Amino acid sequence: MNEKMLISVLILIHSLLVDAREKSPAGCVPLFMGVWYAGAPLPGMALPNGSVYPSPFIRDSRRPAPGEKFIGFPQLRPQSAIKQEIIRTLRSQILSEAAWALNELPVTVTSYQCARSAGGKHDFYSEGDYWWADPNAPEGPYVQRDGQTNPDNFVEHRRAMIRLSKIIGALASAYSVTKEEKYVIHAVKHLKAWFADTATRMNPSLLYAQAIKGKVTGRGIGIIDTIHLIEVAQGIRVMETSKGFDKAILAEIKEWFSDYLSWLTTHPYGRDEMNAKNNHGTCWVMQAAAFAKLTGNNALIEFCKDRFKNTLLPGQMAGDGSFPLELNRTKPYGYSLFNLDAMATICHMLSDENENLWNYETSDKRSVKKGIEFLYPYVKDKNQWPYPKDVMYWNNWPVAHPFLVFGALACQNKEWLATWKQLDHSSVVAEVNRNLPIRNPVIWLNEREGH
Repeated sequence: MNEKMLISVLILIHSLLVDAREKSPAGCVPLFMGVWYAGAPLPGMALPNGSVYPSPFIRDSRRPAPGEKFIGFPQLRPQSAIKQEIIRTLRSQILSEAAWALNELPVTVTSYQCARSAGGKHDFYSEGDYWWADPNAPEGPYVQRDGQTNPDNFVEHRRAMIRLSKIIGALASAYSVTKEEKYVIHAVKHLKAWFADTATRMNPSLLYAQAIKGKVTGRGIGIIDTIHLIEVAQGIRVMETSKGFDKAILAEIKEWFSDYLSWLTTHPYGRDEMNAKNNHGTCWVMQAAAFAKLTGNNALIEFCKDRFKNTLLPGQMAGDGSFPLELNRTKPYGYSLFNLDAMATICHMLSDENENLWNYETSDKRSVKKGIEFLYPYVKDKNQWPYPKDVMYWNNWPVAHPFLVFGALACQNKEWLATWKQLDHSSVVAEVNRNLPIRNPVIWLNEREGH
């Protein structure tokens, strides 16, 4: 076969690949596509040693080695353009938030104490958001008002954790785009205070989270409070190879997360939360997966993949892509967004060269992509929402949700990306921050490439 004929064959193969991509069950694209060399693998595809074969048409790749003859055509990695657009969209905000973070001193759970906590100085404590004093018995056990946040309940530890998440997310994002060590060095100060320094560290458990006055000193449902450690864990992964990251402190931090995972997977509170049928069960998997990736717990990573496929999707999603248990809450819009964010984050974290969870469907075609397709029209135009409005914070949603940016990246959907770009990327509303643990997409962009 001469060279012209071979090029024609390659073009035909490319057309077939594109056609197959467009007809794929989930409409999502392969992680990479590239060009061919005579006698070489397809660039962008994983090699047996785990590395990626490069393309000469990608700026950071090499040219053909001696003896390799270029016989193909240029095809940029599909995700590259979207990744660059995400960075361009956020770069100014990243540098501004990192400048703020560089001036912040560590504040941990030891900085605040509540007399109602049954725990000690190093124990995380919070009180259930929707529990209030009984007007008929003011000194008696609290009563529930679903969806209505009690502003007088103790949430200072949660606020401190959200602050940590913002600081580490900002510094890790800035390091990702600049490679300046100053961001890592300052991040380590905060990480050491929270997870290594015996004077200020938090105990690796959540025995006293979301307590209810007069009823319980803590609940498994409170484990959802540590969703704000997810970007802390991811930020560590992004920065851990930096020269500015003290390796002894890194080992102590990873030991803390390993200890927390042990508690999360064995304590009755952790088991209860794992088995929750709604967003709490989703968030358990999201947390376990993030912390397992940081600590290299491959068995737990595989468990989380299986639970996503065989428990979360079939157990929570209806055939139309909605989440009935979230729609039945007093804040159906906000909870639907929240649960979809968590599922999309799980897909993004756990997809790899062996399995792309974005392409996973149940036997009756339920998938995260279907979930986005269901909810997206109401993100683009909330006035079309056909269900009851949320009892609180209706006007504060939607924001720049991770399901939009992760979905756009995985499925090459420019419309989702355009909508994400137009939404608020830095909300100052406490309720939004409480329910938006993924605020720094840039630190997740290379998730499948080794971070």
